[in-house]
Amino acid sequence: MSAKESPSASCRQLAMTLNGSSAAAAANNRTSSSAPGGHGSGEPFSLLSLLVLSLLALLTVATFLWNLLVLATILRVKTFHRVPHNLVASTAVADVLVAALVMPLSLVKELSAGRRWRLGRELCHVWVSCDVLCCTASIWSVTAIALDRYWSITRHLEYTLRTRRRASNIMIGLAWALSAVIALAPALGWGEIYYSAEQERCQVSQQPSYTVFSTCGAFYLPLCVVLFVYWKIYKAAKFRIGGRSRRNAVMPLPEIVQVKEASHQPQMVFTTRHATVTFQTDAETWREQKEKKAALMVGILIGVFVLCWIPFFATELISPLCLCTISPVWKSIFLWLGYSNSFFNPLIYTAFNKNYNNAFKNFFVRQR
Repeated sequence: MSAKESPSASCRQLAMTLNGSSAAAAANNRTSSSAPGGHGSGEPFSLLSLLVLSLLALLTVATFLWNLLVLATILRVKTFHRVPHNLVASTAVADVLVAALVMPLSLVKELSAGRRWRLGRELCHVWVSCDVLCCTASIWSVTAIALDRYWSITRHLEYTLRTRRRASNIMIGLAWALSAVIALAPALGWGEIYYSAEQERCQVSQQPSYTVFSTCGAFYLPLCVVLFVYWKIYKAAKFRIGGRSRRNAVMPLPEIVQVKEASHQPQMVFTTRHATVTFQTDAETWREQKEKKAALMVGILIGVFVLCWIPFFATELISPLCLCTISPVWKSIFLWLGYSNSFFNPLIYTAFNKNYNNAFKNFFVRQR
């Protein structure tokens, strides 16, 4: 009897094994298909994913090298050891740290399946703290550059070199101090950094009070400052252009012939038989051109800053308050768009300064 039953028992055991294997395979397939990002950890990346990751890696390297070049040039050239180049150096330091400490860890997160955090709690806290500190310092340094340009245009008589140096040092100190307060607040017990080993998630605190404080201090307050600054610069430029048009006007006068030079203004007034014609001297023309160039630079700097950061900070403020869930793909897009501001900053403020271009050329020639 036992000899007859052994084949059937073997068949039942084999069937149970096959059923168990198929169930496990089905579970694995369900897990792989439900993972965010559309691919399992064992499947290769698509061509589009490889292209995007390559561009992000190239952006990281380019941001680091370009800002490092700006810093090396400022340190090497003695004429750059003054205002406003110390503000540019502060921005470059923040952007170098973004490229060196923040963007590589973000890239590792992008490489993982489902954009999950698999580097542990300690690196999670380091990454979030450095992200908040460096990005906030970069934003406030851009704000300081805009303020310096505004004061140099609208108050060029009172804003002396000594005052400018003192104001720039105060702005740099306040920028990094405020950034440190916002970044280290979770370590002091307000708005703990969210980390989950089970869900493999790492993100800044979602506590509503800390979210309002951090987003306002890191973005919305400097945004209001730079928009107000550019509005004042635009009004000042418009007022100067209107004043120059009035001074250059042709006005009928009595039949008197005289030539006089005004000592209190940098202009020459020639009065002929029927008209008065005003010619601007080279000093005023040079100042107006300089102010126009500075206003254009500030405008582009502010415009790029707003376009890069406003999508990220809008979602960061709205999500915890309305308990909305945003797709991880869009979160990554908004985050890397903000990081790209660290790449554009040195391009903008060096493109409007010929001294930087000449210094770059001399730097590479000496290296050879």
